[in-house]
Amino acid sequence: MRYPKLRELIEAIKSLISRPYTSGYPFKPHVPEKRFRGKPEYHEDECVGCAACAEVCPTQCIKVSDSAGTEKATRRLDLHFDSCIFCGQCQAACITQEGIKLSNKFDLAVFDRKDAVESVEKELVLCEGCGCLVGARDHLVWVARKLGPLAYSSPTSYLSALKDLKLVYLKIVKPTELTRQDRINILCPKCRREITLNT
Repeated sequence: MRYPKLRELIEAIKSLISRPYTSGYPFKPHVPEKRFRGKPEYHEDECVGCAACAEVCPTQCIKVSDSAGTEKATRRLDLHFDSCIFCGQCQAACITQEGIKLSNKFDLAVFDRKDAVESVEKELVLCEGCGCLVGARDHLVWVARKLGPLAYSSPTSYLSALKDLKLVYLKIVKPTELTRQDRINILCPKCRREITLNT
């Protein structure tokens, strides 16, 4: 009969009298480490709808859908965290640094995959000339605030900022023909170029 080595016996005795290395989860709540990368979560007040997070997502688990044909044009960002690898690229690419953040939530099991979706919806701004998409309203306001006084060099920027302050009422009206006075409107680059060169 082979006897255990002395080192193995010492290790067995130590493990009997020492506390376990693992936590008591699920009987006790587990507190992850400080830099733990868990479920990504949108913060609606801080997210500007720029879709930078969707651009850098390596698994393409963030889907962007624009609906401009409805009464109110909106952009919806759907994060399918059942496909997420928790790499943190979305948080790193967020222009506000607060729009999407990795939380410390790790228990993400669901019975239906439809429940594994984190969403945020933002209002879109359309070109007053041709009706094409200019960008998310919150994004334009954020850019205007970042630029400060320099925002007054671009009608799109300062009109977005004034609308946010409730100082101007913007209504999208598609004119029959663009004129010089339409330069002081929210326009896409194509319409602005057309007005500048042709009028």
